[in-house]
Amino acid sequence: MTKKQIHPDDMSRWQLMFRALSHRNFRLFFMGQSISLLGTWMQMTAVAWLVWRLEHNAFLLGLAGFASRIPALVMAPLAGVLVDRWNRYRLVIIAQVLAMIQALLLAALLYSGHAAIWSVILLSLFLGFINALDMPARQAFLIQMLDRREDLTSAISLNSAMVNGARLMGPVAAGLIIAAAGEGLCFLINGLSYIAVIAGLLMMRVSPHHYVRPETNIAHNLKEGFRYAFGFPPIRALLLLIALVSLAGASYAQLLPVFAQQILHGGPRTQGLLASAAGLGALTGAVLLATRRSVRGLGRWIACAPVVFGLGLIGMGLSSSLWLTLAVMPVVGIGMMAQMAATNTVLQTIVDDDKRGRVMSFYSMAFMGTVPLGSLLAGSLVHLIGAPWTVISGGLCCIAGAAVFATKLKNINRLIHPIYVRKGIIPEVAAGLQSASGVTQP
Repeated sequence: MTKKQIHPDDMSRWQLMFRALSHRNFRLFFMGQSISLLGTWMQMTAVAWLVWRLEHNAFLLGLAGFASRIPALVMAPLAGVLVDRWNRYRLVIIAQVLAMIQALLLAALLYSGHAAIWSVILLSLFLGFINALDMPARQAFLIQMLDRREDLTSAISLNSAMVNGARLMGPVAAGLIIAAAGEGLCFLINGLSYIAVIAGLLMMRVSPHHYVRPETNIAHNLKEGFRYAFGFPPIRALLLLIALVSLAGASYAQLLPVFAQQILHGGPRTQGLLASAAGLGALTGAVLLATRRSVRGLGRWIACAPVVFGLGLIGMGLSSSLWLTLAVMPVVGIGMMAQMAATNTVLQTIVDDDKRGRVMSFYSMAFMGTVPLGSLLAGSLVHLIGAPWTVISGGLCCIAGAAVFATKLKNINRLIHPIYVRKGIIPEVAAGLQSASGVTQP
């Protein structure tokens, strides 16, 4: 006898949040990735501090961030085509193995005494190319880990909670380890942590999935994906808003060493505390999103989140007190998290399966690919107007972008609604079509 499924309206908040963990493949991914991401955030913190320690140059700090993320902008469209043509499961495994090698190379360079700014930037660029393929592959593969499509919101939110749980603990651990043993140990721990996620992936039972036939022309696939993503107003608006937010605001993370040392007169521990405070806010936002009963209302989240993020950045720029800055950082985290996760959820639910890799590659390009440009711009602006006014300017841009998006929200909702009905993503709507007289807001 098939186990009776509980309707979302009959679930408690805790059941709603953790329902994706009932899927074996997602549970394996969640456990392995939870360990690996701790190492990832430790490495990100250590790289930023290492660059700052070696050169004490805000521009080079921005350049390191640029190198690690620019491939996501340049490679994303092609990566999306490859994700739709190739086996996503195998791509994710290959990407994790390559990322492990990158981390171990960083550790080897530092322990051998051969670490220099150029080698750190080159290895950051190498990781950027890995992530350019890994991120759309992982996002597109996420739905294959689930037996029930309606649990996608829970899966995306738990994935976001996992990322930000690691973001909360990883930088603090990195700050302590850097102060006690140096950056090299952070890189070594990160390299070894990939064993957990690779093992989880290998233990999965993955069903066959349809991909675009290999003989299909790549240029045609690329053109088709671009027309699909940017020809449909809701997808276009979502991608443009998150691109603006990432370009204008996400570079604050790359400037944390500057704030820690020059504004707050601290060191790597202070940087770790700031990053973890932002992670606490992001984790809170992910938990709130995970306990939602459906995707309805996420459009309003997407319109409001950049305002919250922008206000947090303005507060960060105006503060010169450690405790006040620590109080503001969770606001920054929750705003950025709500924007990212809600946009991801809406895109994943409205996109056609055969174009999922390409759309998620454009999402990666908008979310991650614009960050290097923002990092480079922020590194330059710091020399002209200082770190505080750089993040304040970014916050104002985020608020302006949210205002423009809000004026288009009614039309976006109108266009998305029929897709939700057709796919049965909102059971209440699908079941009540014959008597429905209003439009449910996505």
